[in-house]
Amino acid sequence: MAMLLRRVWETMSSRTCSTGDSSARPSCTTESSSLGAFDQIPWDVLIQIVKLIGPKEAAKLCVVSRSWRALVSDNRLWIFFLQHQQEPWDSIFFGETTLGSGYPYQTLVTGLSFMHIYGQRAQVPGSVIIDGGSGYCKFGWSKYDCPSGRTATFLEFGNIESPMYSRLRHFFATIYSRMQVKPSTQPIVVSIPICHYDDTENAKASRRQLKDCFQQVLFDLNVPAVCAINQATLALYAAKRTSGIVVNIGFQVTSVVPILHGKVMRKVGVEVMGLGALKLTGYLRLLMQQNNINFGSLYTVRTLKEKLCYVAADYKAELSKDTQASLEIAGEGWFTLSKERFQTGEILFQPRMADVRTMGLDQAVALCMDHCHYAELSGDDAWFKTVILTGGSACLPGLAERLEKELRGLLPSSISNGIRVIPPPYGADTAWFGAKLVGNLSTFPGAWCATKKQFRRKSRFNIMW
Repeated sequence: MAMLLRRVWETMSSRTCSTGDSSARPSCTTESSSLGAFDQIPWDVLIQIVKLIGPKEAAKLCVVSRSWRALVSDNRLWIFFLQHQQEPWDSIFFGETTLGSGYPYQTLVTGLSFMHIYGQRAQVPGSVIIDGGSGYCKFGWSKYDCPSGRTATFLEFGNIESPMYSRLRHFFATIYSRMQVKPSTQPIVVSIPICHYDDTENAKASRRQLKDCFQQVLFDLNVPAVCAINQATLALYAAKRTSGIVVNIGFQVTSVVPILHGKVMRKVGVEVMGLGALKLTGYLRLLMQQNNINFGSLYTVRTLKEKLCYVAADYKAELSKDTQASLEIAGEGWFTLSKERFQTGEILFQPRMADVRTMGLDQAVALCMDHCHYAELSGDDAWFKTVILTGGSACLPGLAERLEKELRGLLPSSISNGIRVIPPPYGADTAWFGAKLVGNLSTFPGAWCATKKQFRRKSRFNIMW
């Protein structure tokens, strides 16, 4: 590899170039249209050779001549280098072509220089990512493969009777302390919880107030730039989409959120079920108690739910099967579950089994799809036919397949044709990975973040009006 570079420099340096300055690089050859001794080698073969020397050395060839610059600027070369990054190539491509310009989106494919994108991504310092889920908070660096830590959100949220500002400040200060990083060193991508679901003026004001409170706290902690995005939209990004229906099974409630071009369609309606992960765990505990299965703590029950439970494709048929399975939990021994394994997840479709008076998940999603269809927000109905599941309990095996099956049975063919339900792309960390995608964009922080100066200017504007 080093010999290849040396040969390039030698062949181009031998041209009619002034060498009066011994430290001068052969920059005077930049108007040359020759590849020197490599003129006889086919272009595709040269690209394969340059791949071997790596991106840093390849970039140096740009100053040799116009021909070398054209060669090493070839998008195929830099797509190859990007494909060998830690992030999946399809996520990088989606991010740079769809999200790179910020919101509103402008899909760009033609005219993109992936060499420039590679260079910009290498210079992006990375960001702190905090996904404060309703049950568990995930935090870490955008340059990391996965969250570096997680904790129960309510444990870090301070006294619930304290003002929201005080609770948020305590929360973020605790997370920064756990990460052992100063808030002033990096921008942050933070998830905003899905709440205040209605399209009323009061709900809009509450959402603005919550987002402003997040930003105010972070800027008071001297964070240089803040990117705040709701969790449903981040989950959609993780699935490499900007439109669809996001089903978020949270700690206490499940929300069905229609999103078109990155914007939550509250005019269509966000469906909310009063049933979440806590109820699923509680129902499994009840079933275990009824069957005289002793356990030490709710943590044990939650672990059994995560490791052994699933959703049956056909509940009645599953009742006649042998579904027994066992799991050893450190410090407590072996646990064996049978029908409890699929009865737990069944309450998502039959909430009354757990004495919960709410519609089933399939009914909530079908209702949302029906509203989207008749709202005619887009010329193409396909935007709401992709359903993304997110949240820890959404990872139950079989849930996506069962929901898709039920939707096809509930909805007319004009709506159900083309429906696709996608399991959480990154498990319980799906929203965190959506934030990671944003934090690693070549254009970040750019159009994605607000600075303290911008926030104060907006605050003053709001006060004036």
